[in-house]
Amino acid sequence: MRIRWPRRVSGQVLAAQLSITAGVMVLATALFLAPLSSEIDNQAMHQALAIAQTTAADPDIARDLAATEPTPKGPVQRAAERIRRATGALYIVVMDSRGVRWSHTTTARIGEHVSTDPREALSGREVLQIDVGTLGRSARAKVPLHARDGRIIGAVSVGIGYGSVRDQLLAAVPRLLLYAGAALGVGVLAAIAVSRHLRRRTHGVAFADISALLDEREAMLHGIREGVVAFDRQGRIRLVNDEAGRLLGILPNATGHTLEESLPPGRTTDVLAGRVDGADLLTVSGGRVLVANRMPTKDGGAVATLRDRTELELLGRELDSTRGLLDALRAQDHEHANRLHTLLGLLELGLHERAAQFVAELTHARRASAEQISERVHDPLLSALLVGKSAIVAERGVALRISPSTLLPARVVDPRDLVTVLGNLIDNALEAVAAHPSPAPSIEVELRAEGTTAVLRVSDTGPGVPPGMREQIFTEGWSTKPPTLPSSPEAGPGAHEGYATVSPRGRGIGLALVRRLAERYGGMARVTARAGGGAVFTVVLPEALTGNDTPTHEFTAAGESR
Repeated sequence: MRIRWPRRVSGQVLAAQLSITAGVMVLATALFLAPLSSEIDNQAMHQALAIAQTTAADPDIARDLAATEPTPKGPVQRAAERIRRATGALYIVVMDSRGVRWSHTTTARIGEHVSTDPREALSGREVLQIDVGTLGRSARAKVPLHARDGRIIGAVSVGIGYGSVRDQLLAAVPRLLLYAGAALGVGVLAAIAVSRHLRRRTHGVAFADISALLDEREAMLHGIREGVVAFDRQGRIRLVNDEAGRLLGILPNATGHTLEESLPPGRTTDVLAGRVDGADLLTVSGGRVLVANRMPTKDGGAVATLRDRTELELLGRELDSTRGLLDALRAQDHEHANRLHTLLGLLELGLHERAAQFVAELTHARRASAEQISERVHDPLLSALLVGKSAIVAERGVALRISPSTLLPARVVDPRDLVTVLGNLIDNALEAVAAHPSPAPSIEVELRAEGTTAVLRVSDTGPGVPPGMREQIFTEGWSTKPPTLPSSPEAGPGAHEGYATVSPRGRGIGLALVRRLAERYGGMARVTARAGGGAVFTVVLPEALTGNDTPTHEFTAAGESR
């Protein structure tokens, strides 16, 4: 019957451990029995030696050997038999210097020559050996027999039956096997416990599946468009997939390091380390808006996932701008309808000159406002943004003024960054002013160039920002608006509402993006108090302008910059 090797990891480990344990026990038993047999033989030979020495030391035996004849009832035979029975020896043979027996277990052999060579013992040396004689195999010892004057007059040969030696060895085997069996049982129980633990840890997978699982894991982790970062129980990074490395800027050699060693301090590090509770936590890393989730694992570690919401935020802001423009167009539609009704009434009343004057005044006012912006802000994207925002702000009942000191030449390196900064600041200021009505709500925008540095300043007549919160409002996720995500933290009272984000889907992102953009240029973003109440946001962007007045982008016929 064919024995099948188990497929599961736990089964294979159990089988391997049982085989190894059994093999080790058999080998250990064999290695123990081999020297044990030799040791028992050695003990038997020394026992025979001790009996032979004791017999040879008896002065009566030496005297009777010299004075009597070798007979079955002689004094030498009687003394030897007495010692043999007392010690349990197989035989005690006393011989003279010629090798003739004076004593023997079989009395008929007394007077005969010994069967083995006695010359070594008769020469004065002690002999220890395992040999075969007339009584079979035995452990024997031979010692010289001295007379009173010291002469060697014979020898004493003592044998211990080899059957008794084998009996000692066999008697030791059951105890040895008992100990070996007990050790084997303990080993089997330990192997079973390890196998069960391994089965739980490996979920019963087979060895053949491990390679496929690892390949699938690598393909999945490095193929998905979602960042994955895994941590061990000490908080060290043990896995970073390609997308997480791109989103966080973590190098491939970050494995084995802590988050603090791989990322700068801030909200992103706190979220990934689990110091911020909640689901779908918003954070900003390298100018990208990320949604992070952290899930603990059974071994005490954790896995954090990251989704890039930058494009979604940009689309959301574009949608907000579109909705704002639609609201402005709707308001202008009502305004134009009123003006047309007024113009129609003047014409029906025959006041043709007054109607012409009314149309000229409306046209001049609109054109003057757009021309004022384009004269001071030469970049088409920025001036278009200000014109569009002025319509939205006016529809909300707020005045948008351009500071007299505004002058920005058309040499912006990347106008989109300035559009992002300026759009965020104006929208936040508008919500702050709208949330806290005042007799003359207004927003003032200032853009100016200082060499190659662009300075953007937006002030409003809102409630202002308390000094203790002027750094906190630039933190990702901080907002005083009603949160729409579980991750949005609440702020304390007295904060400047509206200065956390411009997106209605996520809070605490707008001003964080502003600061990150400023820091990317090597500049800064700060908020101060406005004289008479309100807040002043200032953003400094070094090297945001080129050294000449040549525009860095053109407009196509469709009006898109390229």
